[in-house]
Amino acid sequence: MASESDAVEPFQEVKEEVSGDNGTMYIYQWLSSTEKKLASIPVEQLKAQQADLEASLLKIVLAAAPYPTPGRATRNAVARCLIRIYSRGETRRLFDTLQSLMKVATDFKSVDRDIYKTAALSCVGDLMAVYGAQYMSFMAEITVVTLKTSKSSSTALLRYHALLALKKSLDTAKRAVTDSAFKDILKQMKSFLNDKCSPVNRAAAEVLISLFSGSDDGRNLILGDVDSILGLAVKSMEGADQVTRQSLSRLVGHVLGSTQIERAVSVPEIPHKNKKDMDANDERASSPIQAAAEVTKSMLTPTEMLSHLSSHFNKPNTTRKLRIGLFDCYVALFNNLGAVFVENNYALIVSHFLTEIVSNPRNNTTRYEVLLIRTLVGIVLRDLIGVRMLSEQGQIGAIRELSTSYIKRWPAMMPGQTSPTSSVLVVVLREVAGLLQQLGNAPPPVQDALAEPLITLLAHSSHTTRVTASWALRCFCYSTPLRLPKTIITVIEMLQRDLTSILSPAAPSDIDSRTLGHAYGLAALVSIIRERPLYVSYDVSAKVLDMSIQLLKRAGEHDVKIASVEVEVSWILIASLMSLGPNFVRPHLPQLLVLWRNALPKPTTKDSANNAGRTLSEWMFLLQVRESALGAIHCFLQHNTTLVNLDVGRRIASVLGNSLSFANNFITLNIEEPLEPPLPSTFKKGLSLKGREALLRRRVYQCFSILGFSGITDSTQSTLLQSVVSLFASPEGYSGSTVQAAIASSSGSFTSVWQSVDGYAYGVTFTEVADDSVVANDAAVNGGDKLNRDTVELAIDKLLRKPVLAGCEHDPLSLCQIDVSKTEYRMVESPPPATSVVDSAINLFADLLPLQDLSSIIRTITHLLDSVRSSKLEKNVGRKAAVLINAAIALVLTLRSATTSHYRESRDTFGSSQVTNLVSLFLKETLVDGDHVLRSASSESIGRLASLAGTNFLTSQMKSLYEEVVNNRDPYARSGCALAFGAVYDHVGGLAAGAVLKTTVGVLMSLSNDPHPVVHFFALNALARVINAASLAYSPYVSKTLGMLLQVYSSESHEPEGGTLSNANLSGDYPAYPVVCQIIDAVITVLGPDIQDSVKTRALLLDLVHGFFLEDDQGVLVEAIKCQQHFLMFAPEYVNIPTLVNSFRGHLSSSRRPLKVASINAFYQLVQKDALVMSKLGGDRLVEDLFGMLDDDSSVDGVRNVITSWLEQTVVYNPSAWIDLCQRIMSRTTASQQVTDAANARDDEGESLNLGNQEDGGRSRQTSRWRTQLFALQCLHHICTVVSKSGRREHLDIIFAKSRDITTSGLLVTRVPDLIKMAFTASTAYVTEIRLEGLIVLRDVIQIFAKSPDPAFEDALLLEQHQAPITAALTPAFSTDSTPEILASAVHACATFVGCGVVKDVSRMGRILKLLTVALEQSKAPDSGMVSLGETGELSPNGSAMLRISALSAWAQLEVASYQQAYLLDVVKPYRPILATMWIAALRDYASIRVDSEFLQDTSSAALDSTYSSLGKEVLLPYYIDAWSIILQAVASSMQVKDPYIIAAMDGREQVTPATSDNLGGPREEPTTFFYTVFGLVYEELAEASTDSLANSATHQASVIASLQALKSLIRPEYAGKAILDPTIFDEFISVCYRLAMTESALVQIHLIEVLTVFAASQGSRTSENMSASSPQSHCLRICAHILRHSTSHSSGPIIPFSAFATVAAGTSTAFREDVRSVGILLYSEILKDESNEIDLAGPTFPSLKVLLDLPLASNSDAQQRYQRLIHGLLSACLLNIDEMRGRQGAACTKKVKNNLLAAVLVLTAISSTIKVGQAVVEHCCFLISQKLLETHEVSLTAAHCARTLIAASASGNVLLRCCVKLLMPALIEYIAKMVPLVNDGSISENHATAISEVWKAFAIFFGSLTEGARTRLLGVFLPTISLLLANSQNSPSPVVAQSIKQLLSYATISPVAFKEAASKLDAPTRELLEISVRRAVGGPQITLAQNTVKPQISLRSF
Repeated sequence: MASESDAVEPFQEVKEEVSGDNGTMYIYQWLSSTEKKLASIPVEQLKAQQADLEASLLKIVLAAAPYPTPGRATRNAVARCLIRIYSRGETRRLFDTLQSLMKVATDFKSVDRDIYKTAALSCVGDLMAVYGAQYMSFMAEITVVTLKTSKSSSTALLRYHALLALKKSLDTAKRAVTDSAFKDILKQMKSFLNDKCSPVNRAAAEVLISLFSGSDDGRNLILGDVDSILGLAVKSMEGADQVTRQSLSRLVGHVLGSTQIERAVSVPEIPHKNKKDMDANDERASSPIQAAAEVTKSMLTPTEMLSHLSSHFNKPNTTRKLRIGLFDCYVALFNNLGAVFVENNYALIVSHFLTEIVSNPRNNTTRYEVLLIRTLVGIVLRDLIGVRMLSEQGQIGAIRELSTSYIKRWPAMMPGQTSPTSSVLVVVLREVAGLLQQLGNAPPPVQDALAEPLITLLAHSSHTTRVTASWALRCFCYSTPLRLPKTIITVIEMLQRDLTSILSPAAPSDIDSRTLGHAYGLAALVSIIRERPLYVSYDVSAKVLDMSIQLLKRAGEHDVKIASVEVEVSWILIASLMSLGPNFVRPHLPQLLVLWRNALPKPTTKDSANNAGRTLSEWMFLLQVRESALGAIHCFLQHNTTLVNLDVGRRIASVLGNSLSFANNFITLNIEEPLEPPLPSTFKKGLSLKGREALLRRRVYQCFSILGFSGITDSTQSTLLQSVVSLFASPEGYSGSTVQAAIASSSGSFTSVWQSVDGYAYGVTFTEVADDSVVANDAAVNGGDKLNRDTVELAIDKLLRKPVLAGCEHDPLSLCQIDVSKTEYRMVESPPPATSVVDSAINLFADLLPLQDLSSIIRTITHLLDSVRSSKLEKNVGRKAAVLINAAIALVLTLRSATTSHYRESRDTFGSSQVTNLVSLFLKETLVDGDHVLRSASSESIGRLASLAGTNFLTSQMKSLYEEVVNNRDPYARSGCALAFGAVYDHVGGLAAGAVLKTTVGVLMSLSNDPHPVVHFFALNALARVINAASLAYSPYVSKTLGMLLQVYSSESHEPEGGTLSNANLSGDYPAYPVVCQIIDAVITVLGPDIQDSVKTRALLLDLVHGFFLEDDQGVLVEAIKCQQHFLMFAPEYVNIPTLVNSFRGHLSSSRRPLKVASINAFYQLVQKDALVMSKLGGDRLVEDLFGMLDDDSSVDGVRNVITSWLEQTVVYNPSAWIDLCQRIMSRTTASQQVTDAANARDDEGESLNLGNQEDGGRSRQTSRWRTQLFALQCLHHICTVVSKSGRREHLDIIFAKSRDITTSGLLVTRVPDLIKMAFTASTAYVTEIRLEGLIVLRDVIQIFAKSPDPAFEDALLLEQHQAPITAALTPAFSTDSTPEILASAVHACATFVGCGVVKDVSRMGRILKLLTVALEQSKAPDSGMVSLGETGELSPNGSAMLRISALSAWAQLEVASYQQAYLLDVVKPYRPILATMWIAALRDYASIRVDSEFLQDTSSAALDSTYSSLGKEVLLPYYIDAWSIILQAVASSMQVKDPYIIAAMDGREQVTPATSDNLGGPREEPTTFFYTVFGLVYEELAEASTDSLANSATHQASVIASLQALKSLIRPEYAGKAILDPTIFDEFISVCYRLAMTESALVQIHLIEVLTVFAASQGSRTSENMSASSPQSHCLRICAHILRHSTSHSSGPIIPFSAFATVAAGTSTAFREDVRSVGILLYSEILKDESNEIDLAGPTFPSLKVLLDLPLASNSDAQQRYQRLIHGLLSACLLNIDEMRGRQGAACTKKVKNNLLAAVLVLTAISSTIKVGQAVVEHCCFLISQKLLETHEVSLTAAHCARTLIAASASGNVLLRCCVKLLMPALIEYIAKMVPLVNDGSISENHATAISEVWKAFAIFFGSLTEGARTRLLGVFLPTISLLLANSQNSPSPVVAQSIKQLLSYATISPVAFKEAASKLDAPTRELLEISVRRAVGGPQITLAQNTVKPQISLRSF
């Protein structure tokens, strides 16, 4: 029987429990705990309780009052409990349960029992979904009841649940439905598709999907049904909300998708149409006879299927909403058909979109239509098919298909061919650009398919096509940079040809557009140079600039038509060159400023006179010149902020001002354009005058915004503000047709700005203000969508509210500006001119207004509000709405800028009551508006304003909001107020708004219970925001909140389908449950770890989260997963992790994006917490699934993080398993590889094209995306680094592993061949990134296993046998298609291999060494300047320079390693002369780049070639930064061995002849030529190092140490001459040394002191003899002293400073020497006194003390006396230190006593006998030694050592110490006596045993030093002492006894006479004992003797 706690508590039917407010709570908690327990109690017990439980559960859902009404929470929980009961208990009773539930449902008489019917049907549905197949008998009844209920009831919720129950029953028991019932259902559902109630539409769609899925019982769809269902669904879409639209489109997708299923048809019935057999490998036709009898085919061909949708789309009266909805159907259809179908039919799908939709004349009527169609088709082709469905193979196929079928067919060459239209080409080009970005490096066949056609398309007659083709060309060259140099040159040549022919009268008609197209293409290509600098030579950019400037000069001579082309060409090229950055622009800036001044002069009177007599084309030209020039300024400001100093800023501001006044004058002129026909056709070429003016104005505003306003006069600022306000907020700013607007206003046909479709929408802004209330942490996920919708659906849905669409053609400059977000770069698309000028005006307003003073702000805001309220707007309702929105957005952006960037100033301006009163009135109006954009913007504004203004404003706002809520019943108004409550609390912050928290929570809670969806949705949102902002302050409200949430979960009005009809139709867009989950999440974070304390709260939270976690709705699930994550953080023990992991795994395969992402984030958290647990739960399968996800869809973020975190934690335990995983991925091929190989193998077009048609089953197995492979390689790199850093030697050394009995099977070292093989696979890949990563893995292998021994052969290294495969893996890096990066990496890998010591014989290094030497030879050639390595052709100058740097740093590695690995000396030696010069030259170049100056113009052999211009600096800097420290190390190590070549190179001399080499090394007066260069670099590195503490520690330390090593040699006189003693340099140098001493780690300090010591020794002697305070020596000592006093972390740390003291002291013979010695010893005494340190600093540094003591005395007179005083001082200090420790214990105390004893003895024994020491000191010292010896704890050994040392010193004739023997002897004898009992019972410690042997040694030494006469007397003392130990010795003596006997024997042998004499005088028992012991020792059995001699050695071990 189970324990009591397991049993299910009986349900308390007490009235108090279930009735009233807490009833729901009690029932819910009881149900939840029952559900948990049902899973765990024993089955017998369950069966015993089953009847009662069922009764209770049914009562809960069906019984009337006092039971609370069964809401959603209750009925779902009841159903879950019932399912648990029947899954484990008796299923017989399920029949009765279903009957009693159905009884309630069939009761059509009683009226008010809808809620119970709903509950009953809901439970029936849930039960049938699980057990339907066993209870088919219910199916008929369920069908009748549900149909009747859904038809007759008026409650939306009940109708929905009736249909849902029907759907769930159909899923399991459809076979039981009779044919007539089937027809009934079908008929009824079709009519429900057009029901007024959205939830019913959704349910009907679900039922239909169930009706037609999965069964093969002959009731398949017939064509008529397809048409009718499609028609009804489309009709219903018109009024549907987003959720319903999704349901309907799923239905359409399902129905159309099922027309593709192969079904058997009997032969005669084949229609005449030739139906293509879809599925080639259909297995069903098994036998030929059968095959003859029936043919399988699909109902419709794919084309027919798709045209079902397009026919609806193209109907003339289809509304915009419906057309956007139809694209949801396309998405659902492709999702339904799956990736394989889509990939196989890609060509067909594309052709459908392009011919049926894009080319349909109905879709080309207006500009807006064209953009809308382009966007919609783009979403499907790009975001859905391109990103999520196509494999890499499919992407390559897609590009080739698009190229051959569309791109190459323009222009039409053959008569009878038609070329694709411009709109088709644009869609195709955009898709190709996207595919190219996905593919990365395009394989050669793709390159061939695109390279020429793209360039051809630049000449297209349509502007949009030209711009898009330029963008596609840009993407192509970006992803395949090897094509870039050629393409640029081709385009330049074409452009030059055009510019020549434009002047000839015979020029073709399209010459203008062609010229512009080539210019756009060139501009796009030039702007890539900055990202791909290693591929292009600089003279290209110089040439383009030169060409543009010449054109500008030439343009003045030509007529307007030609000049306008020339001007536009030259300015767009200049604009693109601006993107190259400051280094390119700087030298040309003066010239550019002049050009801008000429292009944008001050307006003359002629410009403002109306009758200036200018023609229209002249005005156009004037506007265009200005706009183009401003475009270049715009780009200049974007990319060259560093060049904009005060002067440049002023000059640009003045030309901007000129342009603004020109534009303002132009508007006042009202120049009339010739009248158009009434409805302008879209494709009127070019822009109108108004459009040109808008573009000009937009550019002015944009430039001002970027330039900033610091240098602009106040008058200009106020002009700007006025002009922007009148543009975006006044009636005059409207540029549409006023007549039409007036008609729309009077007829009342205007609905909302967002519905307009003219692409202008009354001038509303395009800027979207992200909803401020999106809970901050989710903004990043899923584009900040609150409802967690799929990104594709979201993109389509957003179009419903976009009256203005963007396109790249609106601003060709977008080609030079890209949005490099994360990995992919996207085109910046701007809206049309009329809208973009509004946007730039609003942005300018937001940036500029916060900078104004109070009066100006009040003036501007008044102007703004007056414009908005102007009476003129009454005639134009649309403009009025647009102006309101613009004003609200402008204000919110202004306040954002004020609160974030200018908070302090804004508190006085915006916070003043004058401003707040003005603004708050306006905001109050917009807050209650029906438009969500206005409500959202104004609520944020109110919040931000409240944070700037004081408390008065806060309280008055709260009061007015409260009143508004009470008085205004309008749901939109209330939702606006709710948002404002949330915003105010959030922005003011929990502390300042603490007072209003109670009111806020009260209001929001009551609004959350409001039945209207809009109200409760926004109120719950605001509440979530308040909780997050209040944090801990919210704790008092937690329980109240949870109660409210349960109520919300249970109340009918908050269900997605609940409430009145109108509310139910709204709920879809305003779902409450996801927000409820957000609130739960916020509550969990408020409680934090305290969640552990309160049982009740925790249980309720867990139950709620569990309930939501099991909901079907996507958005709810995502939020519930986030709650689970926080639970895992704060209370993991209450979460069932295994079940969670399983459900997360289920979600990983979900087709819904947000759910995948949420599950991955949850996995990441679980893995980070404990990857080992995850390995147990998920195992390898899970990791494989994750890798598989990368392969299916690489755009899902977060997967890589999960795998990486997992790997880093677990790889040490089993690297082999991880390598297997990576190997599986690397063993596949990538699609690029396949295509490339195929193209190389056979160039026959026809054959290589059929790659796409391989059997679809095999496609997933063979190939893998290259990004997945790249990630697998990165994982291998991680594996290598993690394992090598883990310090587990067995992974790197099999012999070691075997010696420790570790199984070798899973060790990393056993996988070396596999690692090398994978690196080889990678190195032969096609994709550059993979090749690079492969080389990194190869380098890892070489570095990590260089020292691993070969288990098979002794004395051999493991990698020796792998030399051939390593060479093989390196070879492809030097092939023809290598990029400079690959070559550089390969050169380094070669160096690593040569330097790692695997092959030590130069003659056996073979190919690898040859590659290195070739690289060096190439780099040396001074004349060519171009490097070409291996088979690669010549590289660009940048590429060459980069390779040169790599080669030099590779050789530098070898040079540095050669001092550890002697064999490398032979490798490097032949190249020493070249290397020395080139290294120094490289350092010099680096210095010149750093200094940014060209003063080093000398031309030594390695000087960079002449093309080395300023642009190269920026490119090469990162490579120099990586390489310079290793080159410096090489130079330093050569200097240290005094290599003559390096000295010559430092002196700038070329060759070293024997004649010159003699006088190289001597000291000199002047420094070497390059001394300042190298010294400057080193100095700068050290100066930066000490300030930059955040730098990466390892690399940072390496470069600092390299710099210090170089300094060691640099400061020697042979390099520095006397330069370093120059006062300014000297001071700077010393101050950096001080700083390093104070801030750096011990390792660096050691090198620093070595530098200083060398400095003091070598340069100090050159200063005057007497030591000033500023001499090198005194600085050196000061720094050493500082380091000594702070040296804590390194035990050998102090040795070096002390040796520095000794060196400095030795370097002088004056009194200074004694000073140095005294200071050194004083510092030493401080170390002895210190007890704070855990490391023993004194112990290891005794030798240093001895060195200081041993220095000979200085030559002056009082030296001896000073020395004596010093010694006394030190000795007294030591003895005092020991005395202080009396009575204390502990490790620190023992250490201090030991060190001081040893130091005192060291001093006494080290000083020469001429130095006198006081008797008292010596006596006290001996007294302390005796005392410590007898304290018999661990110091006694040290004391015994000391005693022995002193006795030995006195024996060697030190007169001073003679008295020591007398003082120490008694203690030694007493110590032996004390030890006797310990020896006898065998418990003596090793310490004491060693101490005894020390005593014997001391005795022996003393004995040996005496004369024969004195020895007898001495033995009289010694023998009884020894005999004490022998008294109790048994047969086998212990080591101590054996040693004592040995001691006896040695006395007897050394002087037998004295021994005899002394023995005879002993008392009898003692003498006998001695005799027995000696006899036993001499004559006993051999074994004991052996033992006696061997064992003492053990006890001596610790000495």
